[in-house]
Amino acid sequence: MAATEINTPALLADLAERYWRFECHEIPLSAALAGQATNDAVLFRESAADHARRDFGAGALLAEVDALDAAGLDAQGRATHALLRRELMGLREQYAVDAHLRPWLFPAGPDFTAVFWANASGVGDAAAAAQYVDRLASLPAYLGDVQDNIEAGLARGYRYPRVVLQSAIGNTRGTLAAAPEASPWMGAFKRSAVAAQPAVKAQADRALVIVREQLVPALQRWADFMSGLIERGSRETLSCIDGPAGADYYRTWVRNFTSSELDPEAVYALGLTEVARIGNEIEAVAVDAGFAGNVSGYRAFLANAPEFIAASSQALRESIEVLCKRIDRRIPDFFSRIPRITYGVDSMSEAVSARMPPAYAQPSPADGSSAGVFWISGLPSKAPSYLHPALVVHEAWPGHLMHMALLNEQQDLPAFRRYGAVKYTACVEGWALYCETLGIEMGIYTTPHQQYGRLEMELWRAVRLVVDTGIHWKGWSRQQAIDYMASLLTLSRDTIEGEVDRYAALPAQALAYQIGNLKLRELRQRAETQLGGRFSHRAFHAAVMTAGAVTLPVLDDLVSDWLHHELRGAAKHAA
Repeated sequence: MAATEINTPALLADLAERYWRFECHEIPLSAALAGQATNDAVLFRESAADHARRDFGAGALLAEVDALDAAGLDAQGRATHALLRRELMGLREQYAVDAHLRPWLFPAGPDFTAVFWANASGVGDAAAAAQYVDRLASLPAYLGDVQDNIEAGLARGYRYPRVVLQSAIGNTRGTLAAAPEASPWMGAFKRSAVAAQPAVKAQADRALVIVREQLVPALQRWADFMSGLIERGSRETLSCIDGPAGADYYRTWVRNFTSSELDPEAVYALGLTEVARIGNEIEAVAVDAGFAGNVSGYRAFLANAPEFIAASSQALRESIEVLCKRIDRRIPDFFSRIPRITYGVDSMSEAVSARMPPAYAQPSPADGSSAGVFWISGLPSKAPSYLHPALVVHEAWPGHLMHMALLNEQQDLPAFRRYGAVKYTACVEGWALYCETLGIEMGIYTTPHQQYGRLEMELWRAVRLVVDTGIHWKGWSRQQAIDYMASLLTLSRDTIEGEVDRYAALPAQALAYQIGNLKLRELRQRAETQLGGRFSHRAFHAAVMTAGAVTLPVLDDLVSDWLHHELRGAAKHAA
């Protein structure tokens, strides 16, 4: 190789590694969830100085990425280059619209994020136990930094909707309702196989003191702080545009979550189209269920028939566990890649369930120190049985828990891609929604009611396109959003209200699901059309899984590259 020749792949690999080290330092939670060792026990760097330094560092790295010529890279190299640029640009754009001065409070507020970390943490030996407790001790300062940021935002005119604050307070109070020894913070020790060892038990005792004497008072102060915000700085409207630079703020999050250049008006129009399409499919299922021409009557039946509601939270969880195992048997027929890690099912507490969706996935940590968890509502009325098949394939296998586990095993990907799925909502949620439709081919929907449940879940995601843009771009009231959802879905009133409050609290996040789903279906249709009888579920799913968590344009590029090779191989075979 000539001395002047530039080794672009090597330069890119170096940039990707340096960016990952940058991320691990600036966002230590990313390192913790990835099982990466760090030099200190801090889990969150959220002070004003932290955010300013992060923006400056992202700018410096971005200049290097932009100076790199990606033209000669292979498909995965182009993907890495595009994703590096996207993540660094995202950090800069979010800082530019003061996202750190108006952080999310619900449902993924700072207290929930800390609980998520605790639930995902494992304690395998005394050293891990000591590090866990040291990190636990850093949480009160984290909450204090977030409060300082909100105060600075308040001074600039940023306000939260009253209902968002009320919901956030409810979640925090729900976490505080548990006794310290029964709190999520002690779960890592209860799950540990070495909990009885004296050195580990000593750390558990230290953790309990920290929870009781430091963390619980800090969470109480946090809840009180948010209560004070209701009087000092809340607003009755829901739209994030109702404040300084609100339109730019919303557009930033629309780009981030959809990984597209769709504007809010286009998203709103797409939502209306999708609602109409899925509504037609529901009419056909209503015929099969004996409600021809009476979809509203069918919805009323599903919403009110007691046969669909489990007798208790334990019965609900056990029913989900049985279904998970039935689906596991079909996985090898459709997937050639199966994760090494396992997963289990657990129930949310009743206090938390009231303000949470029916279910969510907690992926296993990348180091394999604990299993993934499919969390199901502790309120059976929020998860009627006709929704169960769609919920399971979305949250567990082959949806989120399987997808995330396989991503963690992709050792050929740069670390920032291997462990960065949370930043690619459209891809990750689009895959989970695709899996709901795949469930038809897997044979998991055995009644018209379960088919309706699948369509309702998709309709729910299509409705989000309308409601999120309705709230934030068109100024819908809370009641307007609730009424629109209630006219189309069988979800309980409490669930709908919680959803509307979630859309108000997380602008544009809800847009990612159906947009990602439509992209996955488009790619699947393209593969079937071009490959014809050579199409293989296992090969297509492997192509999507090995792509990693990516933007939708990058996913398109990687699947197109796979298709090119498949077609070229078919042509050689024919010759």
